[in-house]
Amino acid sequence: MTSAQIAARKLFEESSALLVAREFAAAATRLRQAILLWPEFAEAHANLGFALEQLGERCAAEEAYITSLRWQPQQAQTHLNLGALLAEQMRHDEAEACYRRALQIDARNAVAWSNLGVLLACLRRDAEAEQCYRQALQLQPDYATAHFNFAYLLLRAGRYEEGWAHFEWRDWYAQLDALLASPRWRGESLQGKRVLIGIEAGHGDMIQFCRYARSLKALGATRVSILCHPALQRLFSQAADIDVVLPLDAALPTPDWDVWVPALSLPYYCQSRLDNLPAELPYLHADADDIAERARQISALTGSADLPVGLRVGLRVGLVWRGNPRFENDAQRSLPSLDSLRTLIELPGINFFSLQKGAGEDEVAKAPRGTWIHDLAPSIQDFADTAAIIMNLDLLICVDTAVAHLAASLGKPCWVLLPDYKTDWRWLNQRSDSPWYPEVIKLFRQQKAGEWDSVITAVRLALLEQLAATTR
Repeated sequence: MTSAQIAARKLFEESSALLVAREFAAAATRLRQAILLWPEFAEAHANLGFALEQLGERCAAEEAYITSLRWQPQQAQTHLNLGALLAEQMRHDEAEACYRRALQIDARNAVAWSNLGVLLACLRRDAEAEQCYRQALQLQPDYATAHFNFAYLLLRAGRYEEGWAHFEWRDWYAQLDALLASPRWRGESLQGKRVLIGIEAGHGDMIQFCRYARSLKALGATRVSILCHPALQRLFSQAADIDVVLPLDAALPTPDWDVWVPALSLPYYCQSRLDNLPAELPYLHADADDIAERARQISALTGSADLPVGLRVGLRVGLVWRGNPRFENDAQRSLPSLDSLRTLIELPGINFFSLQKGAGEDEVAKAPRGTWIHDLAPSIQDFADTAAIIMNLDLLICVDTAVAHLAASLGKPCWVLLPDYKTDWRWLNQRSDSPWYPEVIKLFRQQKAGEWDSVITAVRLALLEQLAATTR
């Protein structure tokens, strides 16, 4: 080994420590210095690709991975890293080639089998994806990520018995487990027990699975508490089967529960299947005074002399067109802008109300001339406010976000616009309805990833039918 290579190796070791410390920019600097000293240093190129990927420099990361493979083509991990980078950019064919090349090099690589399974599942090649997951788990039975990925495929197919079991391998509530420092409920008798439902995932997940408070009572629990996002506190306080609501931003009291359970573990321990879901609606309610206050607000808007006569008594439809931009699949599930709904909001005889909060909220002020959309977002502080508004509407039209679960849990009609790519498992495959929310949810699905025009056209036709039915 030359003196330049020795110096490059030392810089590489320093960079490795920086990568562990997640100091990616500093690591990238060391790796570039190492490569200047030793241009054929394949491992340095590979790690530089990883560091650049973490810094969001995708093009440079791809170039680094490819350079590494030029010098060391038999490195399965580099093929895996490049495949994951390409898959994130929806360059599916190239990503699949990378994963399959990794498996040619190392057919016993459980990570490669699982990654390939994820890619194939995204492409709706479910039978092939299932084979990949089973191969990964045969090679490494305790591989939690493969269990979790497999769960999404099974749950999306409605194969709940096996799906919930794999879903239990998720580990994102480990911090909460340590915080609560009390036994987890794992299906044993609840007779006379006090149960805490632990916070898990997003607002929509908590709204969907808080329904299991009633199931816990039926299993003998004497009291059910729930730990939730602060924005859900007032809403959950109206739920008949939830006795105590604990917002996450407040100090936890001295534990007054015997066991706790993660919210998304409830279907597993309650042995939920498609034919026995706890789907009695409504299971959430808005405060009566809040509903009355919102009724006055909406009446004042729709009774304005500035509106065309037809709109003063028109159909009342809520709109939400974007989700949380931090969600991993938000670019696919959210509409590009309010303008995507132009052919809806131009329809006569319908009062549209924006319930859009956060990203996209400011688009209402730029709505096309001649359209009628009332902006209620500024008066919404939490989900209880949104619930009271929804109770004064005839229909909510939204993308796959928490407000869909809210409307449905209130028993109000809700039309959900779904992406084709990475459709959430809870909406199952191909269905236009939801067994979780019978008779109130209607699903409008993309036929091709990113193509919303046909979805909006279908919604427009359905909305015209709804309008005709209400004016007969």
